[in-house]
Amino acid sequence: MSRWRNNQHGFSLLEILIAFSILAVSLGILLKIFSSGVITAQIADDYTNAAQIANNLIAKTGVENQLKTGETIGVENDVYHWRVRVKPQLFMSPELDLHALPVELFNVNVLVWWGDEGKTDDRVLELNTLKLAAKSE
Repeated sequence: MSRWRNNQHGFSLLEILIAFSILAVSLGILLKIFSSGVITAQIADDYTNAAQIANNLIAKTGVENQLKTGETIGVENDVYHWRVRVKPQLFMSPELDLHALPVELFNVNVLVWWGDEGKTDDRVLELNTLKLAAKSE
């Protein structure tokens, strides 16, 4: 008498469905991680560009034109809006006669912003520095 053995080697339908479900969830999580990484890289690139624009504006202020009180605005690459504001920096010192010094101290503020027009999630970068200029007579 021969006996039939029922030793199947393989996966059941339920095991395959569970494996595909785990695979689908894992791929979804991985895609979300990669897409958020791309978005973060784009934001970092935007901040790098804004910092370069702001540094260039600070470097130009007082070099190309005489340093004086005022405000200048502009747009760079149709994306980055900027404003340079120059105003006198006042300070008190009992040891110095500020009127006798041949220079004036100015506060230079550079503001660069970008983003979708009209939305509240605009990105902003602000840099401040102090610069000396010869007194205008």
